[in-house]
Amino acid sequence: MMGLFSQAGSTFNRVVKPRGSLEANEDKAPSDTEPDDTSILDDNEGSIIASLISQLRVGMDLSKVTFPTFVLEPRSMLERITDFMSHPDLIFGAEKCDDPEERFIRVLQYYLAGWHIKPKGVKKPYNPVLGEFFRCRYDYPNGTQGFYIAEQVSHHPPISAFYYITPANHVSIIGELRPKSKFLGNSVSTTMEGENRVTLLGKPEDGEYVITMPNMYARGILFGKMVLELGDTCVAKNEKNGLSCDLEFKTKGFFSGTYNALAGKVRKNSTEIGEVSGRWSHVMEIKNAKTGTKRVLFDAMKDGQNVSPKWVPPEEEQEPNESRRLWSALTDAIAHKDMEQATIAKTQVEDAQREQRKQREESGSEHVPKFFHKVNGRWEPKLVVPKDPVEATRVVQEWIFPSSSNAGSTTVDLPSQPAP
Repeated sequence: MMGLFSQAGSTFNRVVKPRGSLEANEDKAPSDTEPDDTSILDDNEGSIIASLISQLRVGMDLSKVTFPTFVLEPRSMLERITDFMSHPDLIFGAEKCDDPEERFIRVLQYYLAGWHIKPKGVKKPYNPVLGEFFRCRYDYPNGTQGFYIAEQVSHHPPISAFYYITPANHVSIIGELRPKSKFLGNSVSTTMEGENRVTLLGKPEDGEYVITMPNMYARGILFGKMVLELGDTCVAKNEKNGLSCDLEFKTKGFFSGTYNALAGKVRKNSTEIGEVSGRWSHVMEIKNAKTGTKRVLFDAMKDGQNVSPKWVPPEEEQEPNESRRLWSALTDAIAHKDMEQATIAKTQVEDAQREQRKQREESGSEHVPKFFHKVNGRWEPKLVVPKDPVEATRVVQEWIFPSSSNAGSTTVDLPSQPAP
């Protein structure tokens, strides 16, 4: 899941008992959460959280405050975005559908299928540093390929730009994330500004399918077990065909409701044509407004493990600011549960970032992103893609992997797996 604690934080003027010291029955998990949805901290971890929380103020912007390393998911936000490219079969071939409503639903499926992937408990990915990038390649069973590149193009405010394309399967996705986190008392909220812009290359007359993001909430950071929730409304729309869907991600109330629920209305102009319902962690359906018939959009319990594998260059072949190499010492420390070494490794990367920023300020220079540039207020890849799928595949691969165009075999990365 993207963006939780994207910049997470520090303080609240009250005494908080460490989680480990809570009396029996004082720290019960919500009754209808899944085991993997909650986190319990030990005595040492609880004491550290309590110390940090003692400094917090309600409404505080958390962009300049750092949470301890034991709440980190061992990968960068730039890599976490690939969760939304995990089930490509849902969107491949959509351009062949004659019905624009069906094409819209296929794009909606792609988007909804990305939310079920998450680490155990409540974790945050690494905050990317300016100039950091992540790249990978997908080798699909039908012999085609897909490519992904993401780059941190701005530090203040933090902006992650990303680009996915599979020319042979006629799909392109360009987008950006601008997360903002705040402390709310017993929770942290992350507002996910930005959007996904999906293009069916085989149906250029459709234009873009634009999808925004829901917000995220980490509940129970002062007392109770920590629980992750998606909340508020996001919008999917295709202006060329007059199609839209307002999706509400529902947070659970104190006494009613359920976790991970969503609901939405699909409209053709002002006419309702379908209704979306279900749980993003389980099964999501759409009901046809005319016939009343239902179909499954995505079944995370049944198909959630069918994640498309990605190939990532070995760390020794990566550039110094490439995500896995940049954060390798931190990732290793988390894997070995060495919190002290993890803090040292994390601090080293952040100190180097501050030093680079200082040097730019002294020289009066500005950072220039490697893969993206701003066009009419939007971050776009610095690439002109040929229309021919074969030529496009060659051009994209040489652009993303200039020194390893014939890179080796695929390795499986399952982003839902927590650190050992």
